[in-house]
Amino acid sequence: MTGETLKEAGPQGLASALVASGALSSDWLPSFKAVPRELFVPDRIWPGIADGTKQNPVVYRSQDPEAWRRAVYSDIPLTTQWDDGEHEGDGLGTTPSSSNSMPTMVFSMLRDLDVRPGDTVLEVGTGTGWNAGLLAHRQGGPNVVTVEYDADVARGARSNLDRAGLEPTVIEGDGRSGWAKGAPYSRIIATCSLLEIPATWLEQTAPGGIIVAPFGTEYGGEQVVRLIVNGDGTSAHGTFTRSSAFMRLRQQRTDRPPFEHYLRGREWPADAVRSTTTLAPPDTGGWFEQFVIGAAVPGTFWRAERYDNGAYTLWLYSRDTRSWASADYERDRTEYEVYQSGPRNLWDEVEAAWRWWDDQGRPDFDRFGLTVTPDGHTVWLDHSENPVPVRA
Repeated sequence: MTGETLKEAGPQGLASALVASGALSSDWLPSFKAVPRELFVPDRIWPGIADGTKQNPVVYRSQDPEAWRRAVYSDIPLTTQWDDGEHEGDGLGTTPSSSNSMPTMVFSMLRDLDVRPGDTVLEVGTGTGWNAGLLAHRQGGPNVVTVEYDADVARGARSNLDRAGLEPTVIEGDGRSGWAKGAPYSRIIATCSLLEIPATWLEQTAPGGIIVAPFGTEYGGEQVVRLIVNGDGTSAHGTFTRSSAFMRLRQQRTDRPPFEHYLRGREWPADAVRSTTTLAPPDTGGWFEQFVIGAAVPGTFWRAERYDNGAYTLWLYSRDTRSWASADYERDRTEYEVYQSGPRNLWDEVEAAWRWWDDQGRPDFDRFGLTVTPDGHTVWLDHSENPVPVRA
């Protein structure tokens, strides 16, 4: 929570904080005032934090209205569902699966979307309906379609929008398919993280239209990308605008096979080859570092096994279960033990990706971009002719 919102737990306090930070621009201020966040937040919420993914204990409006209102008008995300609705009780679930997003991110992405009078908008990931409500107020309900996969969440959003007097079209369905009946759209915005931009979205976007979406890698890390679609709907090209941490589109979640699938009944380290490295495993673990590594080392994910005194083992796995690696970290060491097994030397790939990024001067997200074509997705540095080298 910002100091501003703590002093004034209400719409004006939040608006002042968002305007001061540059997230809320003057053209979105009327919609912010006309579409109160509190109309789109249920009685029971788990407040998040502004920087990170930590969740705080449950808050009920019916039991503690002051704490609930303070959370609603703070610049934080609010978890409204855990584990696809399977979670029971008031404790924290395993994985957040629906939320009312952090206001700074909401209005920053709406600014990226750059809607103009008459633009039609497709939103994927309705959630509580606040983002769709803001768009419907500005563009008019007939010009906004929002798609939500979860039936209970979609019903809740419809109820919230009705209470606010707003009438975008709410579709219950698979967001990857968009909604062809309303196409072509001038703008598409996703409020969930993607590993792949669906080709259908490009096809349903008008020539020169804009797609704004959080784009992540299987390895980790995520950034919001702003894409411009070409004339025939077969490709899109654009730059990353900011770091983000959204819930993954349900149909693009990835499985994490257990370690036993990699050893195949053999005793560790099996046939792994030992080596050493001078790259400290923690140096590869930052949010953006993970993003760059993920772009360069596809089909790979990691786990950390932690011990006393800050020591841990970084485990690397290939999705096909054929390759794995480990790198052991201990404080006050300058050389670290590595084991690698399988047709891919995963630690070598990760280290090569990190050193490439280091050699470029450790550029941040604002120098990277993305091109989407029928052949796949290419992350690049500075311009599309300079792709991130793929190591696999």
